[in-house]
Amino acid sequence: MKIFGRLSLLALALVLGALFLAGCSKESDTIKIGFDIPLTGDIPKVGEASKFAAEMLKEDINSKGGLEVGGKKYKLQFIYQDNESKADSAVNAALKLIEQDGVVAIVGPNSSKQAVPAGGICNERETPMISPWSTNPDTTKGRPWVFRAAFLDPFQGPVAVNFSAKQFGAKTAAVIFDIANDYSKGLADIFKAEWEKKMGAGSVVAFESHGTKDQDFSAQLTKILGAKPDFIFIPDNYNQVALIVKQAHDLGWKGPFMGSDAWGSAELMTLCGKDCVGQFFSTHYAAAGAQGDTKVFIDRYNQKYGYIPDDVAALTWDATRIVLQGIQDAGKVVADVKAERKLIRDAMANIKEFKGITGSMKFDAEGDPIKCAVVVRISEDGQFVFAESVCP
Repeated sequence: MKIFGRLSLLALALVLGALFLAGCSKESDTIKIGFDIPLTGDIPKVGEASKFAAEMLKEDINSKGGLEVGGKKYKLQFIYQDNESKADSAVNAALKLIEQDGVVAIVGPNSSKQAVPAGGICNERETPMISPWSTNPDTTKGRPWVFRAAFLDPFQGPVAVNFSAKQFGAKTAAVIFDIANDYSKGLADIFKAEWEKKMGAGSVVAFESHGTKDQDFSAQLTKILGAKPDFIFIPDNYNQVALIVKQAHDLGWKGPFMGSDAWGSAELMTLCGKDCVGQFFSTHYAAAGAQGDTKVFIDRYNQKYGYIPDDVAALTWDATRIVLQGIQDAGKVVADVKAERKLIRDAMANIKEFKGITGSMKFDAEGDPIKCAVVVRISEDGQFVFAESVCP
């Protein structure tokens, strides 16, 4: 009995010691933020840009002792989950970050195809999420726990319409888009409605769809060329754009293209080359000729990673900083993860204005920023050069 009693006391002491160590471990001095990004799949450069920007920001803060909240510094831990550029994988990545990794907030997904379903999961599980790049309204609509750092397609669509009409002197347009991508289809529909409102019914002379995995667009492009539009609007991801533009040229197209912000990857020119030179697209910032904090970010990123950061990298920097401002504005960090998420969400919702490297933004009731768009021209040396700024 005495031996048993001693063993029981020893076991109890070990348990209490473990609990004490757990409560006083460095984990309590760490803030965990998740990233739901495409490190593989159709658009891996998007995931890479997000991770690179986030790592640069994390190193900046941790090198100074951490993020200061309520007079105490906390180290940042960023957890990256690969959503494989797929909607179902984005949902699974969000679930893992929330339920297994215990993050207090999620940055991403980027593409609306993944951000819309993942946003539903984050909202249901009351975890703040901010998408750097998603422009589809459904990502945040009716979801008080979901935010974004990008403008919306109902704003981007008219920007593309008005610029194309002016720049190309166009009266007719053609559109080719990805039917399985919320972003691409949604923006195509908005563009068509806005163009025909401006130019009259039937002025979109071809409206052709394709699948996400398609490689051959000759059937759609043959119909488009046969309709003789003044230009072609392509609201597709950069990897698809490169194929479509090249194939259109091979079929004899000599007219202009107008693109959207999904063109803005640093990999576009690697894939598209001279075929994309001289074309225009709407986006979130122009790297060429940037000044102030934006130029500082670009120069540092370029020196660290060896290429000019695209809009995804810049938007991830802004989106992550918005989360960090929310954490700081909450004024304290609490041990209960659910309670901490609520503090962060409420603080993010109360950010009235944020000065980012992609521009100043104010937030509306849906968590969407009211900010300017930029139209850029692809120069002969492959840079995205400022052409025009359009503000709400």
